[in-house]
Amino acid sequence: MSDTITTVNPTTGETLDTYNVLSNAALEDAVQSSHKAFLEWRLTPVEDRAKVIKSIGAALRDRKDELAELMTKEMGKLLKQSHQEIDLCAAICDYSAAEAPAAFAPEERDIEGGEKGHIFYSPIGVVYGIQPWNFPAYQVVRFSIASLIAGNGVLLKHASNVTGSGQMLQEIYEAAGLPKGLFQALVISHDQSDSLISHDLVRGVTLTGSDGAGRKVGTKAAEAVKKTVLELGSNDAYIVLEDADIEAAVQTCVNGRTYNNGETCIAAKRFIVVDAIYDQFRDAYVEAMKRVTPGDPMGEDADIGPMARKDLRDDLHQQVKDSLEGGAKLLCGGEMPDGDGFFYPATVLENVTPGQPAYDDELFGPVAALIRAQDEDDAMRIANDSRFGLGGGIMTKDTEKALALARDHFDTGMVFINGFGLAIPNMPFGGVKDSGYGREHGGFGMKEFVNVKSVMVMS
Repeated sequence: MSDTITTVNPTTGETLDTYNVLSNAALEDAVQSSHKAFLEWRLTPVEDRAKVIKSIGAALRDRKDELAELMTKEMGKLLKQSHQEIDLCAAICDYSAAEAPAAFAPEERDIEGGEKGHIFYSPIGVVYGIQPWNFPAYQVVRFSIASLIAGNGVLLKHASNVTGSGQMLQEIYEAAGLPKGLFQALVISHDQSDSLISHDLVRGVTLTGSDGAGRKVGTKAAEAVKKTVLELGSNDAYIVLEDADIEAAVQTCVNGRTYNNGETCIAAKRFIVVDAIYDQFRDAYVEAMKRVTPGDPMGEDADIGPMARKDLRDDLHQQVKDSLEGGAKLLCGGEMPDGDGFFYPATVLENVTPGQPAYDDELFGPVAALIRAQDEDDAMRIANDSRFGLGGGIMTKDTEKALALARDHFDTGMVFINGFGLAIPNMPFGGVKDSGYGREHGGFGMKEFVNVKSVMVMS
């Protein structure tokens, strides 16, 4: 096991910083200190916890420029998108602070015999979160703020390539008034991470990552009888129906595939277009994707930055090659560029069929798969022909029909109609099938790691 972690700027390939991995003794101290802080925090009235969470949101806004620059340097997202991410994080803090007092208010119910039943929402303890690199601030804020405002302690294992972002978030949380030790960004190894899942003082585990990682973490947590929330990958389908506004649909689908350099779990990935307008959409979409310009994410001219790591770019390129060998056709992009950094061009494939990575798997980068459907029913069949079920989209002028399709037929946790969206604080976020289980946001996430306690007064 290496005793250090080094972060690298994906735009230049240059080293950013080096961090020491915690010793096993130091890790144990971290768990104990988080639990100790939890024992006091759990008794803090929810209104007072909300004030601290609100202050964290304000602190994120105050340090937005500094954190955004670090995020862009560590994982390559456009600087303006780093700013947008922090705005979302602050909004999550505001929403959670506003909603928590009512969400956690005790409830009273009549029970047989004229007696009274009481329902209390009690925090469970230390929650351990394993988070990915693609949204260095949001992924952390999404789970940690919900757990903290519920009264829990939080331990974080952030992705190694965004270690600095995790460290800065801990600093911001504590500076905003969160008790020291309650939230900790740990620099640890995978073996140490496994030991945390089974630690007696860790009461819940949440992971955002691949479906493979979800199976491993879910299995380890189940063996230790720990509650889990898993937000995993997807290959979201966007259906383009015959009555869609082609120009608007193309713009939405380009943005949906290339936002955050295409490295988004809920990105639009498969574009299923009915036969009547397929050729028209394809031609316009390819021309628009050809205009997507890679470049320095710190500047103002680039549409996409580099991929976050060299191995991720290599994996994506191999998926493209395997899809082409399986019968897909390359319409643009698909060539590994020369030069510094881990850039990959906006790429479009068609003739995408089952058995190809572009159809079956998640392509985590700016690669789009075009699929021709006979009609609306066939399009929905293809959309649901996936082991994943995180999100999806419908492009049509008939929003009432789209609502019915989304409600009755789309087998996903989220559906976007005539638009591409990421996360909204007051709407639930999560998926089904191999995209995981549990929900975040919308008030649902705050109650994932609480003990819903039933107390009955019998006399």
